[in-house]
Amino acid sequence: MKKVMIAAAVAGCASVSGAQNFSLFLVPSVTAPAPSSSFTLTVYGDADVGTHLLGGAFSIESNGECVQSMQWMPAAWSAFNTDGGYAGDGDYNQVVFGQLVIPGIFPPAPGSENGSHIGSFQVQLDPAIGDFSITFDLVAASPFTLETVDAVTGDTYQSSSGNLTLGSATVAIIPAPGVLSLLGLGGLAASRRRR
Repeated sequence: MKKVMIAAAVAGCASVSGAQNFSLFLVPSVTAPAPSSSFTLTVYGDADVGTHLLGGAFSIESNGECVQSMQWMPAAWSAFNTDGGYAGDGDYNQVVFGQLVIPGIFPPAPGSENGSHIGSFQVQLDPAIGDFSITFDLVAASPFTLETVDAVTGDTYQSSSGNLTLGSATVAIIPAPGVLSLLGLGGLAASRRRR
């Protein structure tokens, strides 16, 4: 009975060690931008397999009606890029990033190590539309969202054959002083009507 339990425990460890985890996450340059300001959303990629980011694709969805425009800027290491462009209302069409790696001939570019940044979205807010909070969500692409490469062996790993975690970021818009005074006056008027 002991031998069976030990064999089952070893088999369980083997299946856990075979799991491949990939993640993309967003980091905003500010968490409370003012209306009509701009900020960046930087996208980072990481995995527990491979040594360097090789390529991938994703898009962004948000509830940001106050986003006037967005522009994608890939990291310096990404040599092969496709930019789907701004879709409006804080959404961004699919972007593709990548590099050519052939171990011994074309090594991975510096700055593309796992955990590195993939690129940034420059976000411009519209001063006329007053959302108070915007949440940006990364959206997976097909056939894979992130691919990594081992710099020594040349082995590649894709998120489609592992576990993929996609992050989001929320920014709270600081209303202009004029908007706050209008909200205050509206509150006073509402309280007066109730009396």
